[in-house]
Amino acid sequence: MAMSRNSILGLSKAGFHRISYCDWGDPAASRVVVCAHGLTRNARDFDLLARSMAARCRVVCPDIVGRGHSDWLKDKADYAYPQYLADMTCLIARVTGHLEPEAGIDWVGTSLGGLIGMMLAAQPRTPIRRLVINDIGPLIPKAALDRITDYVGKAPRFATFEEAERYIRTVSAPFGTLTDAQWRHLTEHSIRTDASGGFTLRYDPGIAEPFGAFPRADISLWPLWDAIDRPVLVLRGADSDLLLPDTAEEMTRRGPKARLVEIAGVGHAPALMADEQIAVVHEFLFTNA
Repeated sequence: MAMSRNSILGLSKAGFHRISYCDWGDPAASRVVVCAHGLTRNARDFDLLARSMAARCRVVCPDIVGRGHSDWLKDKADYAYPQYLADMTCLIARVTGHLEPEAGIDWVGTSLGGLIGMMLAAQPRTPIRRLVINDIGPLIPKAALDRITDYVGKAPRFATFEEAERYIRTVSAPFGTLTDAQWRHLTEHSIRTDASGGFTLRYDPGIAEPFGAFPRADISLWPLWDAIDRPVLVLRGADSDLLLPDTAEEMTRRGPKARLVEIAGVGHAPALMADEQIAVVHEFLFTNA
């Protein structure tokens, strides 16, 4: 199934910015699934999942502003949830313009993308019908925040593609066991050439500025979780330090009372590239829907 790349305009206090997204399937389809990536990742993480769903629905995978092919923000303080929510609301309006208002969308979100989905789903009259949250929850541990702070925004340079791939394999090792082709795919779409002819990462190091301002303590978002009244699937890497076992279990008991699936041999976060992981998402989104 072919993929096209399109864009919309978002607005911050510094002006307009372009938000790029990958578009899979029939643009006139009556069902839309939005897949949103993690903190330093990009839309191409979802290629295998999107391709597998594109015969059944339209799949839209945005590059959240500051990542992938989307613009970088002038004021780095705007890399925060109010901006992300506003941008994604614009995207939803664009890709559902041909549908009846009650049609809604399904949302698959990894880490940062999962938090955005959770925040959108908690709002009155939310357009989200079903929500898949990949390895994130309403309690974010301080230890995990400290780990992420150690690498995000460092902007390393690589002399060769092979050097870049070694880096991606190292920082993304918690994704689990991937094939050589999958690691190459992630690397190809995680880097760009720089002025020296080498490579650097395809995101704005400035995304770390507001991230670094987070309080160094556990972050609780339980009131948001309790406000969600839509079906939710939670995926957890069995070795994850970001979605702890107790938090995941609590997510099944309160709020939307999510269905929980743990992925063995994976930390933060399941890459949604393995057939068995894709099958779990399919079963939740397309069975009795």
